[in-house]
Amino acid sequence: MTLKKKLAVSTLAVSMAAASVAGLPLSSILGQSGIVGTASAASANYDALKARANLLYGKLSDASKQTLREFRAELQSVSRTELETALAPILDHVTLTSTEKTTLFDFYLEVVGSYYNPDVTAITDILESPNYPAYQALVKNIGEQAGITDLTVGKVYNFISVVEQKEIAAFKGANLADLYAAAKNPSSALAVQAKNIALNTNVVAGTDYTLKAALLKLEVDANLVSTLKTNLEAIPSVTKAKDAAVILAAAYYDVYLKSGAVVDPGTGSGGGGGSSTVTTPVTNPTATPGIYDVSKLVTIVGDKATLKLVDADVLKAFDALVASSTVKTGLTLTLNLGTVNAATVEVPLSKAIIEAAKAKGIANIAITFNGLTVTIPVGQFSEAITLTASTIADSTVTSISSLKLASSVYEFDLTVGGVATTTFQQPIIIKLPLKNTTGLDKELLSVTKIVYSALQFQGGVVDGEYITEPRDTFSSYAVVENKVSFKDIASVQAWAGRQIAVVAAKGAIEGVGNGNFAPKSNVTRAEFAKMLIRALNLENNSAKQSFSDVSSTSWYAPYVAVAAEKGIITGRSAAEFDPNATITRAEMATMISRAVKSVNPAATTSATALGQFSDAAKISASLRDGVAFAASNNLVIGNAGKFNPNNTATRAEAAVIIYRTINFK
Repeated sequence: MTLKKKLAVSTLAVSMAAASVAGLPLSSILGQSGIVGTASAASANYDALKARANLLYGKLSDASKQTLREFRAELQSVSRTELETALAPILDHVTLTSTEKTTLFDFYLEVVGSYYNPDVTAITDILESPNYPAYQALVKNIGEQAGITDLTVGKVYNFISVVEQKEIAAFKGANLADLYAAAKNPSSALAVQAKNIALNTNVVAGTDYTLKAALLKLEVDANLVSTLKTNLEAIPSVTKAKDAAVILAAAYYDVYLKSGAVVDPGTGSGGGGGSSTVTTPVTNPTATPGIYDVSKLVTIVGDKATLKLVDADVLKAFDALVASSTVKTGLTLTLNLGTVNAATVEVPLSKAIIEAAKAKGIANIAITFNGLTVTIPVGQFSEAITLTASTIADSTVTSISSLKLASSVYEFDLTVGGVATTTFQQPIIIKLPLKNTTGLDKELLSVTKIVYSALQFQGGVVDGEYITEPRDTFSSYAVVENKVSFKDIASVQAWAGRQIAVVAAKGAIEGVGNGNFAPKSNVTRAEFAKMLIRALNLENNSAKQSFSDVSSTSWYAPYVAVAAEKGIITGRSAAEFDPNATITRAEMATMISRAVKSVNPAATTSATALGQFSDAAKISASLRDGVAFAASNNLVIGNAGKFNPNNTATRAEAAVIIYRTINFK
C-alpha cells in the first residue's frame, strides 16, 4: 500500500474515530450510532438510518434525550484549537492543510451531532448542511489521493454500518454491566474488542483491504485511538460524555444485544426502507424491585467513595418498582451501595433522576451502605442533589460528653443545584446502625446533634439494632445513652418515673432547673406543643404560623407552627394561640390523637371507648372524638373509673402520655 493510500485510510479513520468522544468508531457497542442494515449499499440510505435510529431513541426517556442534547451542545461548543489539541495523536500521522483541517473538524461536529441528537431528523440534516459540498470535496480528494475515485460522505456512513453489523454479531447477548464498563473505560475487554473489530474491517467504499494493517504501519493503533477519550474529555466544556454513552448503551442493549431482543431486519442489503419492530420488556436492573444493587458503581479514590449512577438504569429501576407495586404513589427506591470502605461517601442524583422519580410516583430515594440508610423525599427538589455522608472521629462526641456512645459519629451534607443546603421542607430520614450497646438501656438511646461543641437530643425510634430519626436540618449526629435523673419525682416514681426518664432522654421534655422536674406543675399549651412535636419527630423549620401572640423569636414558635400547620392544635381564635394558658386532660388527649393520626392515619377509634368513664358526659363535644381515640388506643386511661377531662394536666401526666405516644404502634 502506498504512503498516500495509508494517509488516506488514516484520515478516513480520523473522521470516524474522532466522531466518538469515547475514542471508538461511531458504530461501537457504546451505541454511538445505533444504525445497521446498509452494509452492502453503494452509499448510505439515510431514510433507513433514520428508521434504525428511531428504534434506539424510542427506548429513551425524555430526561435521557435531554442529556444527549446537552452533550451534543457541549461538543458543538468545542473550539477549533481545543479540537486540534485533542486530536493531535491522530493528526500528527496525516498531512492536511489548515483549510482541510477546519473542514474535517466541521465534519466531525456534524457527524457527532447526527448521532447524539434524539431528534432523528439530524441523521439527514447533514445533506442540507451548507458545508455539505465541502465535506464531499474533502472526502473525494482524500479518496483520489489514495486511488479511490468514488469515496463519498454516504460511504463514510456506510463504513459505520459495516462495522456496526460486525459488532452486533460479536456482542449479541452481552452483559449490560460489561457494556457500561466499556462506556466508561476504553481499556475494558469489551471496549478493546470493539476497537479491534473496527480496525480490522475490510470494506471501505468497496475496496478490500485491512484498515488495521495500514494504520499499524503508521503507528495508529487501538491504544492511540483510545487516547482520544482522555483528550476530548479533558476539554472543560465536555462534561456529559459518559452519561451520553451509557444512556445509549442501555438502549442499544435493549434493542439489539440482550437475550430475547427481537429485531425485524427491516432494511435489506440494498438499503431499502421498511419499519422495524422490537419486543423489549422492561429491563429490571434490581434483583428485588425497590432495591437496586449499585455496589459495582462505587469508585473509591483515597478515603472518598463516589456513586456513579447511570440515569437510564435508575429510570428502569423506577419502572420495575412501579410495575411490581399495587400502590402507584408514595414509593421508595433504595440504592444499595453495600459495604463501602471509605470514610466519606458521595451520592449524586441528577436532575433527570429527580424529575423522573416525581413523574413516576417515586416519593423517596433511599441510600444505604455500611448499615446506614438515608431516605430523601425527592418531591421537594427540582435540581440535581448530592448527598455526602462522612464517618468522623468518635472524639467529636466523647471529647465533649461522658455519655456512652452507641453508634459511629456521622456528618451529613446536601447540595441542591450545587448549593449547600442545610434546611429541608420535608425531613430527610436517617437510620443509624447501633454498636457497642451491650449493657446499655436501649429505651434511653437518643440521636444527638452536635452543635457548637454541645449535644442537642433529638430522640429517635429504636428498631432492633437501628435508630431512626427524621431531620429537617443536617449537621453531625451520633447515638448516645442519655441517662437523665431528677431529684423531685419520688412522689410520682411508681407510675411516671420510668416514663419521665425516657421522654427526657429523647429530649422531648426537660427539667425546670437545679435537677428538678416539677412533676405536679401544670403544662402550658406551648410546652405541650413542643413535647408532641419533639416526641413524634415532626420538627420542620419551614412551617409557618400567623398567631399574633407567638413571636417568631419565642422558643416555642417552631413547635407551634408545626402543630398548627398539621392541625394538631388550634388557636383560641384565628389570631391568638394563647401559648401560656394551661391545658386540660381532654385537650391534651385531643392533641395527642390528632398528632398520632397525622403519622398513623389507619389507626381507628372504638365506638365504646368513652363508656369506661363515668364522667364522660363532662367531655366537651368538640373534644369527645379525640378523647375516644386516645382511650381506644390506650394513650390515656382513667382513674377509679373517671377521666377527669377538665382537670389541668400535670407535667408527670404529660410525660406518661408522651411516652405512650412514642411507643404507639
